[in-house]
Amino acid sequence: MRKASRLFEIIQILRLARKPMTAAVMAETLEVTVRSIYRDIAALQAMRVPIEGGRGIGYIMRPGFDLPPLMFSIEEMEAIVLSLALLERTADEELKQAARRVNRKISGAVPAPLRQAMDNKALYAWGSIAQPAGFDLAIVRRAIRDERKLMLGYRDELGRESERTIRPVALIYYSQTANIVAWCELRQAIRNFRSDRVERCTAGDDFFKGDGDRLRELWTSGWTEKPIAV
Repeated sequence: MRKASRLFEIIQILRLARKPMTAAVMAETLEVTVRSIYRDIAALQAMRVPIEGGRGIGYIMRPGFDLPPLMFSIEEMEAIVLSLALLERTADEELKQAARRVNRKISGAVPAPLRQAMDNKALYAWGSIAQPAGFDLAIVRRAIRDERKLMLGYRDELGRESERTIRPVALIYYSQTANIVAWCELRQAIRNFRSDRVERCTAGDDFFKGDGDRLRELWTSGWTEKPIAV
């Protein structure tokens, strides 16, 4: 869990708690270390979130603190509904599960008229559903965020197999498949790798920290609608 998500979850835990919550209990709930909870509490207090307490006795939040409400127009809500429906057409199972959680969270947070816009089943995403890839697309998304190299076993359009070390910078979702945009160390250029042609995908031990933005700029500066051959 990323730090921003942990901070939000800690606030939610303390808002709903009826008695002081120890760092150990919160750490177990969020599946992190107690030390992480202490650091997060200190960070929240530095942001003037009214958390009181200390180690060994637990933490409470003073009454009156609340997060800003989520407010959307009807058009914005319809955009969310359609976006979540489109995610259901992809082969990225982790993203699909996340979309369902988002739907539940927003439905529980918005006023009744907006909740009706989410629940009335008036907007649909139609078309073919992408076939599952032979690997977890979440590996690619994490590698893009972490600027981590990937090792691919790849088969081109003629069926020829090769081993590639790539620096992934973007992931393009189509109705039938997904394309990994990456710097290919074999070709020494930006290439597109179709997910349905990837035989193996594993995270490497090497990183390209600080180079992701430059590679994305290189990609977008030479963008065409036709993917570059690999």
